[in-house]
Amino acid sequence: MDLFDAIKTRRSIGVVQQNPVPKELIEKILEAGTWAPNHHRTEPWRFFVLTGDGRKKLGETLASIKIKSLHDPDSEESQKVIDKEKNKPLRAPVVIVAAVQPTKNNKVFVQEEYAAVHAACQNILLAAHALGLGAVWRTGDVCYAPEVSSLFNLPEDGEVVGFIYLGYPNMKQLKGKRKPLDEVTTWIDTI
Repeated sequence: MDLFDAIKTRRSIGVVQQNPVPKELIEKILEAGTWAPNHHRTEPWRFFVLTGDGRKKLGETLASIKIKSLHDPDSEESQKVIDKEKNKPLRAPVVIVAAVQPTKNNKVFVQEEYAAVHAACQNILLAAHALGLGAVWRTGDVCYAPEVSSLFNLPEDGEVVGFIYLGYPNMKQLKGKRKPLDEVTTWIDTI
């Protein structure tokens, strides 16, 4: 697949089949992530690949976090919400948890470490698309919950930056739309 076609046609694919994804493809996708730019070559990304029953512990953690926000966790309505959280990781056969582990170096800004992991996630999404897989990158406040960091044994300054759900697409390819380039670009050619 041509690079520019991949960039323009990649979309978030939130509905995937439950068919297993071969380990070799997952490794190829992850390797693409490791080629992202990173200031001072710190390689601050950490990836956790959840498949099969390995996804269930994440679901339990998501449910335990959700329970804390519910007024009456024992109500029937709350139980449905809790079950939904528990089942989120099961909606795709593979969940790649992307985390940042910042380097302890005075020359390295923590923002650049996050930027590197975000770039790695984009590489992962593009590689998945190029290989005919569907993926969606999910974020939100749950990523930054201490329980999630603890689940993956991240150091105190480490943090999950997102969950990439991966599988074979089971939905129609969506068309993309972006603002015209001139609406988001300013050319500066004089002082």
